Amino acid sequence: MIDLPVVALSRLQFALTALYHFLFVPLTLGLSMNLVIMEAVYVMTGREIWKRMTQFWGMLFGINFAMGVATGITMEFQFGTNWAYYSHYVGDIFGAPLALEGLMAFFLESTFVGLFFFGWERLPKVGHLIVTALVALGSSLSALWILIANAWMQHPVGARFNERTMRMELTSFSQALLNPVAQAKFVHTVAAGYVVGSVFVLAVSAWYLLRGRNLELARRSMAVAASFGLACSLSVVVLGDESGYLASENQKMKIAAIEAEWHTERPPAGFTVFGIPDDRTHTTHEELKVPWLLGLIATRSVNEPVLGIFDLVARNRARIRGGIEAQAALAVLRAHPEDAAARALFEEHRADLGYGLLLLRYVDDPSRATPGQIEQAAWSTVPDVAVLFWCFRVMVGIGLLLILLFATAFYLSARHQFQQHRWFLRAAFLALPLPWIAAELGWIVAEYGRQPWAIDGVLPTFLGASPVPASNVILSLCGFVIFYSALAVVDVYLLTRMIRRGPEGLGYWPEGDSRARL
Repeated sequence: MIDLPVVALSRLQFALTALYHFLFVPLTLGLSMNLVIMEAVYVMTGREIWKRMTQFWGMLFGINFAMGVATGITMEFQFGTNWAYYSHYVGDIFGAPLALEGLMAFFLESTFVGLFFFGWERLPKVGHLIVTALVALGSSLSALWILIANAWMQHPVGARFNERTMRMELTSFSQALLNPVAQAKFVHTVAAGYVVGSVFVLAVSAWYLLRGRNLELARRSMAVAASFGLACSLSVVVLGDESGYLASENQKMKIAAIEAEWHTERPPAGFTVFGIPDDRTHTTHEELKVPWLLGLIATRSVNEPVLGIFDLVARNRARIRGGIEAQAALAVLRAHPEDAAARALFEEHRADLGYGLLLLRYVDDPSRATPGQIEQAAWSTVPDVAVLFWCFRVMVGIGLLLILLFATAFYLSARHQFQQHRWFLRAAFLALPLPWIAAELGWIVAEYGRQPWAIDGVLPTFLGASPVPASNVILSLCGFVIFYSALAVVDVYLLTRMIRRGPEGLGYWPEGDSRARL
């Protein structure tokens, strides 16, 4: 039987390292594009202030970039230590995008980051701007390959189970590359990163204005962040809607859990604005619904239903029974590869093979599973509804607040009235953690909502874990917590120190004159 405590500890370790790593990734994405905009203005106008601004924000970008690289490496090692069977089962598909991401991050991106910092006096203006743009492009391409790998876990296409090797194998790289879920996740995640970077610039600039420091830099930086951030925050909503629509086609259980949709409603379904989901009784208390909204968002129609959890569990129950047939036929094929009847039976139920694997959590031989065990396995396909329900709504609420923040900033920027509205400067500074909270909640919704699958419909999470002692996982988990906490302290200290010193303290401004106009 599977050692479930080891699985839970391995999941916790990967979740913590992933969430910590993603504190740095969106800021890297967002700051890189803000740098491109600032340096483009410098190249077009020739005004020295825009060069100094690019150098100052580039220093903060560099600190964050270094931390992101350091924390990302450990995640990939966990596939070989804590998730060995996962790596064996799907490594033929999963390894390719990870290798390409390594090439992008460590060769393309890192090379141009070096040129960005050391090429100011060695490259022409346009040449250095191209380098800065390539830094931003490299950051995005690095994220692209990770998101292609992650999207395949959500919607596995271009691959097929090989009954001879007992592994999933790649059949079409182009299908995996052009996975519609990957495309939607990429643009949504990158746009969210742009929002994080814009809020960071906005908040730090507001801090300077509140203290009457670096006024010229702060006003211009806020103007850039306001316009770019407003466009990106609006696009996040649109692109998030597209991701939700694709999930309603490919991951119906995730959408039903996010919406606490226990029973299928008459279409178009209403959207639950507020409610208290109860996973124990399979009901939602104190519901407040907006009629038709969920149906219109999830299906783009007024006559297509959004299936509820009970109906989806019934579907999965049937697929589990099909998985039992597939495993029985597979056992015969392993012993007698030429058995035509077993081949036909296996091909008939091939798509349900992963659902049959769910039973291994409850019984050693799925063919001997009792109706009660099949029922348990069917209900195990339902993720924690309350967690997804509230994470999604808090994330959306923060997104709407950020749109309001950027819209206000854009209005004040157009009227050159930032300093006359200190309440807004305080609000902008206090909003600094909000985009990170929203981004982390977004990943919780995406990843926790996929459970119990490591690869949706293909490999249950509990089967992917390495058979290692729980003490080993606990030891490494404690080590990561201590090490990453120390890195977090160092990162916050360095960023705070650089911001407090300001561009004049770092040599990017005329010394002793923080109000200089350049």
